[in-house]
Amino acid sequence: MEKKDLKWEELGFGYIKTDKRYVSYNRDGKWDDGQLIEDDTITLSECACVFQYAQTCFEGLKAYTTKHGKIVTFRPDLNAERMIQSADKLKMPVFPKERFVDAVTQTVKANAAYVPPYGSGATLYIRPYMMGTSAVIGVKPAAEFQFRIFTTPVGPYFKGGAKPITVRISDLDRAAPHGTGNIKAGLNYAMSLYNIVEAHELGFDENIYLDPATRTKIEETGGANIIFVTKDNKIVTPKSNSILPSITRRSLVHVAREYLNLEVEEREVYLSELPDFAECGLCGTAAVISPVGKIVDHGKEICLPSGMSEMGKITKELYDTLTGIQMGDIPAPEGWIHEIM
Repeated sequence: MEKKDLKWEELGFGYIKTDKRYVSYNRDGKWDDGQLIEDDTITLSECACVFQYAQTCFEGLKAYTTKHGKIVTFRPDLNAERMIQSADKLKMPVFPKERFVDAVTQTVKANAAYVPPYGSGATLYIRPYMMGTSAVIGVKPAAEFQFRIFTTPVGPYFKGGAKPITVRISDLDRAAPHGTGNIKAGLNYAMSLYNIVEAHELGFDENIYLDPATRTKIEETGGANIIFVTKDNKIVTPKSNSILPSITRRSLVHVAREYLNLEVEEREVYLSELPDFAECGLCGTAAVISPVGKIVDHGKEICLPSGMSEMGKITKELYDTLTGIQMGDIPAPEGWIHEIM
C-alpha cells in the first residue's frame, strides 16, 4: 500500500479529509446495512434533534502502523461498549458492538494510505459518532439517527509533543454529580469550550475540574483522565461516578500493575494532596499521556518534582510501554490489538 505524500512528522492535531467514511442510518427502529461513501458533507433538517437538543455522542481511537508493517487499532471493542453506554443514556439506539468494530475495520482499510508509517510519530485518528437526525421541536428524542465514522491523520495533541504542560484548577464545573460526565456526549465538551479558550488565553494548557458537589476532589480535565505518581512510585487515579471511563487510563493501570509491577490505587483524590505527588499526567486517546509539570491553583503554583523539562521517570515508563504495545514493539495482552490488514 503506497502512502499519501504527506509530511508525517510535521502533522498537528487537525482535520485532513481522507477518501472514505462510513455511514449507517436508523429508520423505523432498525439500522441499515451501512456503507462506505466519499461525500464528507451531511444534509439535515434545520430542526434536527442534534442541532436543537444536542442528541449526539462520539468516540475516539487510533490506527497505527506497527514495526512489522501491519495496520492495527487498539481495543476498539471497549470504544464500542462505551458508545453503547453513551447511546443508552441519551436515548439513542445501540449500534451493536460487532458492527462497530467491523465499521472501524472497513473505514481504516479504505483509508489505509493515510495511516502514517511506523516511526513517524503520527497516527490515524478514528472518530465514530452518532446523532439524532429527525426534526424535533418538542423536547424529546429523535426518531431517526445516523452512525458515522471518519478518519484523519494526526500528529501530537499538544504542540511540542510529550513535553510537560501547565494546567490550572478550574472555577467552572465539568459535569453534574448525577449528570452525563461518565459518557462521551458532545454536550460535555461544549460546556468546556469557554473554559479552555480562557485557559489558553491565560497561558495554561488545560483545566483540572473538581467535583461539583464539594469542590475538594480532583476529577478530570476537559479532554482527559488524570493519573498521579506518589513519591514512592505508587500510581493513583481519581475515582468518581462523573468521570469518563478512559480506555487509555484503564490500559495504563493494567500496564502499571502487570508490566511494571507498580502498586495502583483508584480512589478519591483531594485537591489538598496535590503537593504530595511526584508526577502527574493527562491520559487519553489523543495524547496517550501528557506530563504535567505545574498545576496552578488560583495563583498558587504547585511545581511537581518531575519538573517542566521532560517526562517523569514513571510517567515515561508508562508511556513507552503502552505506545510500545500499540506499535507492536512489546507483546500485547490478549485482545488488545485488532489487526486491520
